Amino acid sequence: MAPSRLAWLDALRGVGALAVVGEHLTTWAMPWLRPTSFNLGVYGVLVFFLVSGYIIPHSLERHRDLRAFWIGRVFRLYPLYLAVIGVVLALSPWIALRAEVPRDASAVAAHATMLLDVVGAGGVLNTMWTLSYEMVFYLLTGALFAAGVREGRGLLPVLFALAGAVAGVVLSAPPLSGAWLAWLSLAVFATGLACILLRRAARVAAVVLGVMALALLLLSSRVPWFGAAIVAVMFAGTAIHRWERGRGRLWPVGIAAVLVAATPVWALNAGWWWVRPQVWSLTVVLAGLTFAAAMALRSRRVPAMLVWLGVISYSLYLVHLPILLIVMRLVGEMRWAALPAQIGISVVVLALLVPVSWVTYRFVERPLQRMGRRLTDRHDSERHAGEPGTAA
Repeated sequence: MAPSRLAWLDALRGVGALAVVGEHLTTWAMPWLRPTSFNLGVYGVLVFFLVSGYIIPHSLERHRDLRAFWIGRVFRLYPLYLAVIGVVLALSPWIALRAEVPRDASAVAAHATMLLDVVGAGGVLNTMWTLSYEMVFYLLTGALFAAGVREGRGLLPVLFALAGAVAGVVLSAPPLSGAWLAWLSLAVFATGLACILLRRAARVAAVVLGVMALALLLLSSRVPWFGAAIVAVMFAGTAIHRWERGRGRLWPVGIAAVLVAATPVWALNAGWWWVRPQVWSLTVVLAGLTFAAAMALRSRRVPAMLVWLGVISYSLYLVHLPILLIVMRLVGEMRWAALPAQIGISVVVLALLVPVSWVTYRFVERPLQRMGRRLTDRHDSERHAGEPGTAA
């Protein structure tokens, strides 16, 4: 990829990571600095999702290999994810697990697929809910690729935004629930990925995985309208990429944005503060404007620090909350502490977070990503021209 394109995307990831860190840091240590007219953390998450939607389908279509795509995703996401889960579980006698985490083996099944939010299970860290929608998006993208759906994808953000708008009216809670969802999704997920990696009926497996992801999204995610709206945002990123290259239209993005921003007005389940209509709509608008501004300025020099933070953004995202929880456990409640103490503790958290995130990127993320690339390269000769990711 061209360095200039990577730079602006990495910078956006850096902005998103800083926003999420800022949301939790101001919540726990400096509430006076926390914005209330929009949600800083959700803003950062939406920026992340726009970046994923922009680049992930293009990457799959460019390489034309489902097997390589999934090897890359697994080696990109799981090593640090599993390491952080291990750390959190090791600390659980000292820092209690969240009440939303199931107290039975279904929690293992839900974490194994990353489909936490869409099977109604809480993650050991509350930031892990976003990985559910990343995984849903990967499954849907793989299914569309396997089914040969390339053209007209500009309509997908509208379709998901409409699904969210309708779900907001007719569903006050997910129609399906229970531990069986985690187990069933694990069985389908593991079988489908095995078929793709072994090139045995891989196209059929990818489509089945996509259908499962769609069903979970609309029928069992914690808040169905919200899940559909999130996926609409991601496919908006895809539509922007296609429009930029003259292979799609931009108007569906505008329609989807209006629907996504307006859904809390009529949604039955929209009681928490950051999806109140004014807060949610401003958050959506700010995320969209941030992406548009970065895209418009992508040919200019990007601040090196933002690019570097973007490179380690996944570590920043997953590591910051354990560090914050440990510090808060040591120093106690800070929300009503004196201002100098709040600022001092916030500086300490950031001073720990940045080097620790670099270490986890350097020694956990990067080596496993390289291993994934080597594994993919080793089997490149097995690919069949014109039928990537299919069985022999």
